[in-house]
Amino acid sequence: MVYQSPMGARDLLPLDVAQKRWIEERLQQVFHRWGYHRIITSTVERLDTLMAGGAIHRETVLKLQEADDDLGLRPELTASIARAAVTRMAGATHPLRLYYNANVFRRSLAGNPSNQQEFYQAGVELLGVGGCLADAEVLLLMVDCLANLELQQWSILLGEAGLTRALLASFPEDLREQVRQAIAHLDRLALEAMPLSPELRDRALRLFHLRGNAGEVLAQVAEFGLNPEQQTMVANLKSLIDLLQTAPALQESRLTLDLSLVQTIDYYTGVVFEVVAPSASGLVVLGQGGRYDQLLGLYHPLGQTYPGIGFALQMEQLHQVLLPTGQLPQQTAASDWLVVADRSAAYPAAIAYARTLRAAPHPIRVELDLGQRTYPEIYDYAKHRRIARIAWVKAPGDVVIETVQPST
Repeated sequence: MVYQSPMGARDLLPLDVAQKRWIEERLQQVFHRWGYHRIITSTVERLDTLMAGGAIHRETVLKLQEADDDLGLRPELTASIARAAVTRMAGATHPLRLYYNANVFRRSLAGNPSNQQEFYQAGVELLGVGGCLADAEVLLLMVDCLANLELQQWSILLGEAGLTRALLASFPEDLREQVRQAIAHLDRLALEAMPLSPELRDRALRLFHLRGNAGEVLAQVAEFGLNPEQQTMVANLKSLIDLLQTAPALQESRLTLDLSLVQTIDYYTGVVFEVVAPSASGLVVLGQGGRYDQLLGLYHPLGQTYPGIGFALQMEQLHQVLLPTGQLPQQTAASDWLVVADRSAAYPAAIAYARTLRAAPHPIRVELDLGQRTYPEIYDYAKHRRIARIAWVKAPGDVVIETVQPST
């Protein structure tokens, strides 16, 4: 029998880990610069927490069966952080600036060619404050992350879930969700096949195409005959776009206003966004997020809610677009020293010398040779592992240091 990882899971080998850590460290630098603090929530949650009031579909959750509890593995982090914020962090000063770096699990559904069920995400949640400036902070923080990764080609799709939901309100209630899903998945054929009146079909297709230059799209939206509340949403969206375009890294060409953008997770109430980039396999979504001003109230003991906004960057997709650039590590880190006892009587002295080297004020890698190798094999090993120096330890504790010439 050949043992392999289960369907939908995969092992990260040392080079994979080194490359993943390269990405994580650069994202963490940005999170710290913006004043965010790391939070680690439970991998296992109750299903009613994970489903966020029905915003996350039950069939996407990997469930664990227990005698008394209906438990599952988190398919994303926002719901868990919202639960922790209003229970474990009740009374904390707002705003809460939190970031995470964790694995998530989603059931592989039919039609998913990769069958992957475990993913890695890094992201932020800004809780307890609403408004245009908070929206701008989170989006500009995400832009700063992309800049710190030195990504050259990317763009942001920006939408407004509340406005899109309001524009969908004119559709029959029994068809509204189907229209929403068709728009969310860019499925024009499904939209055209729905039993809609000519007027509603025309409206659906107009919604489907509400994407492009911000000024042009806002002008098209004005033609829908907006009520005062919807006009306020449009004004807030315009204010946000004006703020975003003051950032040097976010030129107009990088920002697309897409009011057909509907996230498949349905707890968003305001701005929603995706960052996309070209890759060898086509356009990939590097991350997504948005505002969710009702989510925290689901978990508060008294139903009290607070505004929130955040984003998640997808580590696998970032790895995919960064790998061809040559920025990621191409090999695992080499050890600095190989400490070798020349005979068994020198083992204690070799262990002590390795301990001394590891106590250096700056971090170094020190390997202890475990014996059973000839001198030529020790040299071959050191060259193969790119070890810079060998410390030959004699029985009395005398040490001879030799620099290893790298292989040509």
